[in-house]
Amino acid sequence: MVDTGHKMVRAVHGGLDLAELRRLGLDPRAVLDFSSSINPLGAPPGVMNAIADVNIAAYPDSDCLELREALGGSLNLEPDRILVGNGSTELIHLLATAFLSKGDGAVIFGPAFGEYLAACAAQGVEPVELVANEADDFRWDVAEACQSIRELRPGMVFLCNPNNPTGLYLDEDKVRRIAAAASASGVLVLDEAYVSFVDGAWDSRPLLDIPNVVLLRSMTKDYALTGLRLGYMLSSPEVIAGVKARQYSWSVNAAAQAAGVMCLGRQDHLEQGREAVRIGKAYLVDALVSMGLKCRVGAANFLLASVGDATTIRLRLLKEHGICVRDCASFGLPGYIRIGVRKMDDCRRLVAALDKALSDG
Repeated sequence: MVDTGHKMVRAVHGGLDLAELRRLGLDPRAVLDFSSSINPLGAPPGVMNAIADVNIAAYPDSDCLELREALGGSLNLEPDRILVGNGSTELIHLLATAFLSKGDGAVIFGPAFGEYLAACAAQGVEPVELVANEADDFRWDVAEACQSIRELRPGMVFLCNPNNPTGLYLDEDKVRRIAAAASASGVLVLDEAYVSFVDGAWDSRPLLDIPNVVLLRSMTKDYALTGLRLGYMLSSPEVIAGVKARQYSWSVNAAAQAAGVMCLGRQDHLEQGREAVRIGKAYLVDALVSMGLKCRVGAANFLLASVGDATTIRLRLLKEHGICVRDCASFGLPGYIRIGVRKMDDCRRLVAALDKALSDG
């Protein structure tokens, strides 16, 4: 093994940990997973048929041409402004590989998805985290943040909008100010993994007119393709080409590509998912607040709840009730759990279990 001298960081994620479930004697099929925030309706009907039609004896298309053309038609963008990846995580690491090297600076708007830090660390970069003010409902002082970016002149800025895990959604003016500050010295990576579940989301595509702006989107979350892994990025043809040159051949498998094309024809399923999120989130907020819990209700398809010792509550819910939530200690929020919105029957089961878990403590 070649020692690069770089500190490697392994990000913590939501989702079920099979080894943990085996230790606890739990059947994964019987566990309700609220730790992942995806379309609560699951994948659209017909996805499995699309996958079954794939010739698995043939190599997948390394350029994802059909999927990029379908995305381009949906987004009114040329395919050369689109790069498909094995989930947003692959694209985050490819971006860091393309634009960061040891000695460069990077900025992360935190708390944040752990892969931003992991991608920076893999390139020998120690990012500066601009941490949101918990006392101010997890908001940033955007003017102060822009000033810091101008002074630091980082090679890359990571901003998740809506934020993971707080759900804070910045308006267009604030993001444009951040983009202007970031693009003066490097690349702004605007991660919009959860934007499809935002009511009244503003159109971020005009930001692509600003040099060195990248938009990340997640079909994994939009269409519950979690096991397939499918994300894409939008940027200038020059940025896309630079990142594509560093992507391994066949990183996006044929089943994922076929599922992606099929899902883009089912926008009705995505809208139904949004409606399910609206209903489920409203119920969860009312129920948790009535239990005396402090909740941070953002624009995304999840919410934060302050429960005291999040690690203990998560384990109690898992062991005693077969329910998995996201412990937010890895975000620097050890008192909070993140709850992805699921169907109403599942949400009712979570509320009953959480009430008991808190009472037993």
